[in-house]
Amino acid sequence: MAPRRAIVLHVGFKGRSAGDSPWRDAQARLDEAVGLTAAIGLVVVAAQIISIARPVPATLIGSGKFNELAELIRRLEPEVVVVNAQLSPVQQRNLERAWQTKVLDRTALILEIFGERAKTREGRLQVELAHLTYQRSRLVRSWTHLERQRGGFGFLGGPGETQIETDRRLIGERLAKIRRELESVKRTRGLHRQARRRVPYPIVALVGYTNAGKSTLFNTLTKAQVMAENLLFATLDPTMRAIRLPDRRQVILSDTVGFISDLPTELVAAFRATLEEVLEADLIVHVRDASHQESEAQKGDVLKVLSDLGIDAGGERPLIEALNKIDLLEPETRNGLLTQNRMASNGPIAISAITGVGLDTLLERMATVLGKERVLLRLELDASDGEGLAWTYAHSHVLSRNDREDGLQLEIAVDPLELERFSLRFRERLKPLSEKS
Repeated sequence: MAPRRAIVLHVGFKGRSAGDSPWRDAQARLDEAVGLTAAIGLVVVAAQIISIARPVPATLIGSGKFNELAELIRRLEPEVVVVNAQLSPVQQRNLERAWQTKVLDRTALILEIFGERAKTREGRLQVELAHLTYQRSRLVRSWTHLERQRGGFGFLGGPGETQIETDRRLIGERLAKIRRELESVKRTRGLHRQARRRVPYPIVALVGYTNAGKSTLFNTLTKAQVMAENLLFATLDPTMRAIRLPDRRQVILSDTVGFISDLPTELVAAFRATLEEVLEADLIVHVRDASHQESEAQKGDVLKVLSDLGIDAGGERPLIEALNKIDLLEPETRNGLLTQNRMASNGPIAISAITGVGLDTLLERMATVLGKERVLLRLELDASDGEGLAWTYAHSHVLSRNDREDGLQLEIAVDPLELERFSLRFRERLKPLSEKS
């Protein structure tokens, strides 16, 4: 089957990008839209920036540019035109009728990607919830194009299309059922979190703009094989693995869906269950693409999404900033960032998830941040208590060990959640480190 052809249009207000702060670059936004389009297998045959003074209610863009694009579309004959802006149902319908081709706005494009990428039942439910919420206002125009024979949710149409009922009551019933199932998923995830808390291991969540390299970093640190490609939204389902930090502490590392500017509100709500891993994290590692020209603006987008989720990143919730992809920087810039790694104790950490440069510093910082809440204790053990000694090494950070004639004396750092287990196991042999032995 021949690849489908697409034209990508970024619509921005004159003097700034549509819906964005002035520093967002229109060309960068167009490039991002091209990347999103390519992520679902479309071949981009043309891409343009369209500047408008104000939106036209019927078509978003003015008649002059509208007619010019109509001629381009007739000549190139794309199967789909992607408009990197939010289109009203009326605008989308009018553009499709005039141009005689499928038109996707930014929300529909992102939903299509999410529909193809999500693999677990939870992910599929979340995407379907977002999809139905978005489509409810566009039933007359869109539902006849949905199909069940391909990945995603069928905004693009294609062979094997299936007519789906357009009755709002049926849609409402399906939405209610999905929400009930997602509540069940949330309860199950809650039980999993409770089980982890009983272990207990701190949770470190990787967050960042889409394609910042989170999954590559996750794979490198855990030796896992999560999908990691130079592709927008390569990861949509959270993955968790245990790793051991330099202080011998075991933590759970969580890889999460990437954030993006102008994330559709339907997706923020629908993916809240997935992002609850971030809500529950003891530490957030914000992975940034240091080589991207809009790295600072992307940082703002990520922090805004975290704020929308009620997360005070860097405030009550500890946050480490990891400047990834430094292998793509000029040597002088890269070396300057690595020098900061050695000199700064609380600034951003320069890393390359591909080459491994800076990862030791990142792991050390994780251990330091998580170690701040640990309780310092002195433990007296009999020399013959090998089991107790092994258990202590496995469940705490041993700061020092003194082998004496009457037994062992250990100075240890214990997670607050482990404190009760230590107290029950060792009782009177355990004292605060501040007390004299």
